[in-house]
Amino acid sequence: MAERQGQAAPDAVLTRIGQVVMLHHAGDREEARHRLLDLWAEIGEHGDPLHRCTLAHYLADTQDDPADELAWDLRALAAAQEAGEDALAVLAFYPCLHVNLADDYVGLGRFDAARTHLRWAREAAVVLADDRYGEGVRAAIERLRARLGEGGPGGGGTWTPPRQRP
Repeated sequence: MAERQGQAAPDAVLTRIGQVVMLHHAGDREEARHRLLDLWAEIGEHGDPLHRCTLAHYLADTQDDPADELAWDLRALAAAQEAGEDALAVLAFYPCLHVNLADDYVGLGRFDAARTHLRWAREAAVVLADDRYGEGVRAAIERLRARLGEGGPGGGGTWTPPRQRP
């Protein structure tokens, strides 16, 4: 991840986060959550914004409660904003952060907030490269757009809430 985000040297914290994410993707969600929380405690609420953004982003994915997931995604967005838009490493996060927040709000039945974050995700997506990450985020945006579009709540048709976060 650090390499894709333009950092010259490997970042030990991002490497550790990546290792825990692999554990989560291998199916050990509970252990991943505990290790990520340990890293959060180590980094602290005032640690490097990129580290906090990345960590909170992945901690959201390990939550069982939709409100907890939203809280971690909001922490990730706040850390990204703290880093500032001049931080190139954070710019590519914005579309994903906003689509995740939109998805959180859908899960909580807050469709106006979901549509707002989906719009922001689509606007921010212009910075995405034509690589696997960019394609995945754009696909997540389109899946959520379809869920909130003609087949979304109040729009007629059937609505199913598949969960596939980038």
